[in-house]
Amino acid sequence: MIYCKKCSVLLSDDANYCSSCGVSVKDVKTEEFVVKSDDLVKTVKKLLHKGNVRRIIIKDEKGNILLDIPVTIGVVGAIIAPWLAALGVIGALATNCTIVVERRK
Repeated sequence: MIYCKKCSVLLSDDANYCSSCGVSVKDVKTEEFVVKSDDLVKTVKKLLHKGNVRRIIIKDEKGNILLDIPVTIGVVGAIIAPWLAALGVIGALATNCTIVVERRK
């Protein structure tokens, strides 16, 4: 049995998608980075420019999800700009943040 990384619902081993939230549970590699709030926007911009990113989740020190950014192929600056503005606000409120990055394998 496996758990959904987004909503923590228990899934069967052969599940490809979460039955609760619809997130793909196969072919996804997850990485976590702990950054100071000053480096939050800069780090997310670097991750977006590297490519191969499916989702970026920002968590506070307690593990609460502050922002969940779905990243699609062909994302342009006009679409990402509001997300980066929100990251700036989060950076002002939190001291340390955890960035969870989901990539395709």
